[in-house]
Amino acid sequence: MFESLGDRLNAVFKKLKGQGRLSEKNIEDGLKEVRMALLEADVNYKVVKSFTASIKERAVGSEVLDSLTPGQQVVKIVSEELTRIMGERNVEINLGAVSPAPIMLVGLQGSGKTTTAGKLALYLRSKGKKPYLVPADLQRPAAIEQLKKLGKEIGVPVHPSVSGRPPEEICGQARMEAMRQGFDVIILDTAGRLHVDEALMDELNRIKRTVSPSDILLVADAMTGQDAVNIAKSFNDVLDIGGVILSKMDGDARGGAALSIRSITGKPIKFVGIGEKVSAIEAFHSDRMASRILGMGDVLTFIEKAQSTFDQEKAIELEKKLRKSQFTLEDFKEQMSQVRKMGSIEEILSMIPGFNKLKNMKDFKVDEKEFARVEAIINSMTPKERTDYNIINGSRRKRIAAGSGTTVQDVNLLLKNYDQVLKMMKKFNKGGMKNMGRMLGM
Repeated sequence: MFESLGDRLNAVFKKLKGQGRLSEKNIEDGLKEVRMALLEADVNYKVVKSFTASIKERAVGSEVLDSLTPGQQVVKIVSEELTRIMGERNVEINLGAVSPAPIMLVGLQGSGKTTTAGKLALYLRSKGKKPYLVPADLQRPAAIEQLKKLGKEIGVPVHPSVSGRPPEEICGQARMEAMRQGFDVIILDTAGRLHVDEALMDELNRIKRTVSPSDILLVADAMTGQDAVNIAKSFNDVLDIGGVILSKMDGDARGGAALSIRSITGKPIKFVGIGEKVSAIEAFHSDRMASRILGMGDVLTFIEKAQSTFDQEKAIELEKKLRKSQFTLEDFKEQMSQVRKMGSIEEILSMIPGFNKLKNMKDFKVDEKEFARVEAIINSMTPKERTDYNIINGSRRKRIAAGSGTTVQDVNLLLKNYDQVLKMMKKFNKGGMKNMGRMLGM
């Protein structure tokens, strides 16, 4: 996400940093390129105008012109202004004071509401909540079945909605059932249309009056750019939404919707969908997103993902094994599996500062299939081979390669890499590095 915009902005900053001192003309020339980059990223033109005016006002002052590192000061100003237009603070989902709290998900057909309902349920459960999913798109039986399937996959109960009945009646009954069973959050997956119309808004308003939702979240497809902004404005005018969930952010290399919605509607982006997996949803933090756009990574989100994925007890157990040089190929596979749960490798690496520079190197490539190959190779080994890799001779390597559908060269490469990891760990142990297992885990 934001790949094109990030590349364009960093090209501008590179020119500015190359100047010993900056003049007003240097800054104005740079801002012209920034303006074009934002417009090409499908950012609303009013937002672009306000954004560049704010940067110019600050950049032509003594804060930049008299600085010893003027280029860096401009980057700092741009980062702060990006944060400002996206919303200066993270706005959490409103769960209200009364339990169970109804959360209405609204949006057009195809925006990803039903998938987002499942993602949000999983996210809230990770925060200690007991969510209850309610299919309220009763005109489309496929939506009911899809939510049931999602609920089963993530282990979240789904209300037994039946098509043909008024959706507000179903939602009211679902709330009573959730109260009876002790759930504290109800997620209502409402109906959508191909476009905003009066019938849809009437239906949503009836549900709103019936359940008095603690939050109404619009699910908008980030890939539609300015259309997503216009849709957000339309829904907000009628329903007074509490915020926006931008779905399909991983497929949006431009980012116009994310940079425009807050300024145009006055409503915050609360979550972003960043992949197809049910776990691929993140709370939206404008300062972290600004950092990603500018190629500075997002270490805080990386740490949060790791903390939610890695088991603390397993990390401590791993530390003990490392101290005793007992890190086996089985442990290697387990750590690899934990990393995969955090998301795609490119997504994980994008949170690391400087990844953009690495990604642009000619020989750099991310091969997601490598994980599957390594796992297949280790699975083809006997328990004894996983514990003591030194016994894996030539004939064993041929057998492992044949059993895993790989080549002997693949097996050799894995064993070589594993051997290097062991040597590195021994060096750390000799140096007295503390909490090495936790460091590897996190």
